[in-house]
Amino acid sequence: MVKGAYKAVVIGGSAGSFSVVSKLLSQLREDFPLPVIICLHRLKHVRSGLVESIRLKSKLEVIEPNDKEPIKGGKVYLAPSNYHMFIEYDGTFSLSTEEPLNHSRPSIDHTLSSAAYVYRNKLIGIVLTGANKDGAKGMKDIADKRGHTIIQDPKTCEMDTMPKSVAKLIKPNEVLTPEGIVKFLNQLAL
Repeated sequence: MVKGAYKAVVIGGSAGSFSVVSKLLSQLREDFPLPVIICLHRLKHVRSGLVESIRLKSKLEVIEPNDKEPIKGGKVYLAPSNYHMFIEYDGTFSLSTEEPLNHSRPSIDHTLSSAAYVYRNKLIGIVLTGANKDGAKGMKDIADKRGHTIIQDPKTCEMDTMPKSVAKLIKPNEVLTPEGIVKFLNQLAL
């Protein structure tokens, strides 16, 4: 792996993904250089708790970004509850309350697709456990822009629908256990 080959990591997850994200962030090196952009399906009426829980596990700063907030390396960004989160060409976030996509707001597809168009072949896209197909189109967009695609090994998922939906659309570059994802990402910091 070539140092500096990537500029961002974007992760999508749903049912069962909180524990996987917690594990990833607790084991990610504290000198991890890239922004980690996370879109999880969450309850729209619960505004707190998730980000605080993730902060307790993470060695990196965890932020729920505001609209137009600049994206910086070495930080974790979590899509706010009940907002779609897009990545803009100027290196900022854009938040929206447009209609749900795949019954979800935030939509993983919106976050992954917008990241694909901004970061192109400098992006790592990861889809974790989940019970619907949200994220599959976004991962196809990442693959189409020659980004690096990773799905959680369906055998390790609480709900395998999301990674299997990705695998129906594209051949991911990697199919990894949560431990394998951590190992892959930590190599980027070496």
